[in-house]
Amino acid sequence: MLNSQDCMMLEDRYGAKNYKPIPVVISKAKGIWVWDPEGRKYMDCLSAYSAVNQGHRHPRIIKAMKKQLKSLTLTSRAFHNDRLGPFLKKLCDLSGFEVALPMNTGAEAVETGIKIARRWGYQVKKVPANKAQIITCTENFHGRTTTIVGFSTDDIARTDYGPFTPGFVTIPFNDPKALEKAITPDTVAFLVEPIQGEAGVIIPAEGYLKQVRDICTKHNVLLMTDEIQTGFCRTGKMFCFMHDDIKPDILLVGKALGGGVMPVSAAITRKDIMDVITPGSHGSTFGGNPLACVVAEAAIDVLVDEQLDARSTELGRYFLEGIKAIDSPFFKEVRGKGLMIAIQLTDEAGEARKYTEALKEKGILAKETHVHTIRFAPPLVITKPDIDWALAILREVFTLS
Repeated sequence: MLNSQDCMMLEDRYGAKNYKPIPVVISKAKGIWVWDPEGRKYMDCLSAYSAVNQGHRHPRIIKAMKKQLKSLTLTSRAFHNDRLGPFLKKLCDLSGFEVALPMNTGAEAVETGIKIARRWGYQVKKVPANKAQIITCTENFHGRTTTIVGFSTDDIARTDYGPFTPGFVTIPFNDPKALEKAITPDTVAFLVEPIQGEAGVIIPAEGYLKQVRDICTKHNVLLMTDEIQTGFCRTGKMFCFMHDDIKPDILLVGKALGGGVMPVSAAITRKDIMDVITPGSHGSTFGGNPLACVVAEAAIDVLVDEQLDARSTELGRYFLEGIKAIDSPFFKEVRGKGLMIAIQLTDEAGEARKYTEALKEKGILAKETHVHTIRFAPPLVITKPDIDWALAILREVFTLS
């Protein structure tokens, strides 16, 4: 069996340098805990960027997957399969929409949403050919495809990948007036994260989504919410848009829909919007495969039956208040919603990386973003004693550093 150093050396030798991971190797996982090859135990406070909301290797999800492996794994959409219909119904019933288009990764869901919005713009709104515009926000993170990085404002994500796809307009996040000002007769959609995760858990002002919903309705513009990170109970509701008692026109989901087992994503909307997608106009070999459908159904059942939305609300508040109670000279701001939490460090504290590595040495795996921010997003099956243990370590790292 390879040790941690061997694994990291092999990855460094044969792998592209497109990530800078925390220097730890994970070889085993269960619930909120992971282990390295040497048997050292760590609390996972990242959840694969919210893809493991149900916890690592949830027995119910693993059981469903193993059962399906014995009968059917892949057919492609060239044929019907017996698991796709039940999965789509469950996903639509859960989200309150009429129809879904299944894909694999979050970026694919976003690309699907862009395609739907543009087709709707031309065929329903009657925007002139090749003039459709989609409004996005500064500091957005919607994926890594060439089209998506083209409307990113992160220089690292977009440098030397041009020329970029036209048709996108960028406005400040959390600014309804900027949205209304940017809308033209050619605007087909507004693509927005209810909470910006990669930017550092940036939470907009209360009522922001209500305002943008009203503006989009007024101007016949589709509101398209990217809930790939915020969805499936992460923020204390099944979907983050539910905090504002609104409904987007297109909902983009992924990550936790795969239950921490495999990539499953979807664009979900009303039938009158989805009707612009016709046979041959969009697809995916693996999108909607039987194995993914079974896994996703089990993942949804765990979220609902274990009431992980309520757990996220209660334990998120407990964790957030516990971090805020730490008297640290390094904290500039602590913010969060549900179990999606960030510590913003002061400039004097230095870069966040040294703190995430210090946390790793004491048994907590978290990840820095944008130099001075550390995110915490443990699996939603975490308990109060687990959080108390984590808070004690945070207190050590941020008061003795």
